[in-house]
Amino acid sequence: MAPPVQSENNKLPRIRVGVAGSGYVARHFVLAFDGRQGIDVSSVLTRRNPDALPDFPRAERLTNSVAELIDTSDVVFECTGDPIRAAVVVDAAVAAGIPVVTMNAEFQITAGSYFASRGLVTEARGDQPGSLAALHERALDLGFRPRAYVNMKAYMHLDPPKDQMAYWSNKKSVALDKIISFTDGTKLQIEQALVANGLGATIGIEGMHGLQTSDTAEAARFFGERSEEVGAKLSDFILFPGAPHGVFVVAEHDEAQHGFLTHIKMGDGPYYVLTDHEVLVHLEVARTIRRVMHDGTVLLNNSSDPEVNVAAVAKRPLSSGYLLEKGIGSFDVRGMAVRIVDRPGAVPIGLLEHVVLKRAIEPGQIVTFDDVELNETLALGCWMDTLGRVNGTINDAHIGHPPAMIPGGDGSPLLVAPPNGPAAAGSD
Repeated sequence: MAPPVQSENNKLPRIRVGVAGSGYVARHFVLAFDGRQGIDVSSVLTRRNPDALPDFPRAERLTNSVAELIDTSDVVFECTGDPIRAAVVVDAAVAAGIPVVTMNAEFQITAGSYFASRGLVTEARGDQPGSLAALHERALDLGFRPRAYVNMKAYMHLDPPKDQMAYWSNKKSVALDKIISFTDGTKLQIEQALVANGLGATIGIEGMHGLQTSDTAEAARFFGERSEEVGAKLSDFILFPGAPHGVFVVAEHDEAQHGFLTHIKMGDGPYYVLTDHEVLVHLEVARTIRRVMHDGTVLLNNSSDPEVNVAAVAKRPLSSGYLLEKGIGSFDVRGMAVRIVDRPGAVPIGLLEHVVLKRAIEPGQIVTFDDVELNETLALGCWMDTLGRVNGTINDAHIGHPPAMIPGGDGSPLLVAPPNGPAAAGSD
């Protein structure tokens, strides 16, 4: 790795950021920060032919080489949303001693736990998980005791029609698989699983409660009481049309502060709401990059011993021998948060890419390791290592441990009713 470039005032070095990904977030990050706020985008890793991306900002910095990305960077910003390929990039960066900032909850909940103790790898502030982690830190600084970490969702359709998804993909200029994962709740389930694992919380029920309300005070009471019932902090969401692109933390405070909190119109307690209504995605990433480079601290990761996985639930009948092209953002399956100890055989949805089913799967059924022929990937090996530690059964086998060694799930069907209430399809 080459030495960092000095900034103009010669006090702090400028930060060379290598971007892994050339999609929506990467494009807007480069436009927002290259050459600004002490940041220089040194290279941009893409799977596509760079010549096919003439309109990409700083197109001359596009590369297909992971080695070039690592060699020209002080920090890597991984934002592909692809857990399998991200694992390879993160592994290379960690091996080179380079910190990684991700906006890739999909990677974190699939392979991130493997890297949590192997290098400086953190999710960025800007998407809901990082914003909840930042709000968690603020709550602690103010003396609050968090009880629940809550995402706000405007619309969800567990099995959205293909024509609607194609329409919104074109209208928003966002990849079809992303629009599907936003709409069917997969992205939300992934984000809140990461929040649970990274902030020491859990889920109250499989798939989370998803309280349908726009009243945060009602939500505070609901999640506060559910948290007390299970004896742990919760990660969950609320659902209502017109919900802002935001998050909130439900928290308690000392009884001596209740009068003051009532005075400033935070309610009578015992549960209070701290809110961030402006989750600004790529515009907030630079704050985490500076944190990593200047303080060397993690904002959020999946922890070395996660509690929650995101399983794949079939949307329709899938026959034996069927080629499942993609898990996240498909018309075949959707993601659902589950506790690992309850569903040890559930395949993380992020590992389902170009896999063949070994047996038929019915709608509502969770896909298990016994159901599919998985490809040997680093991400799979990372999950096997994580699962072994969670189950207390570390296996000495190599990375890419055969799926047949994973305990099988019970395959019981999950009945999920479609949510109520129309809203703008494709909203995150």
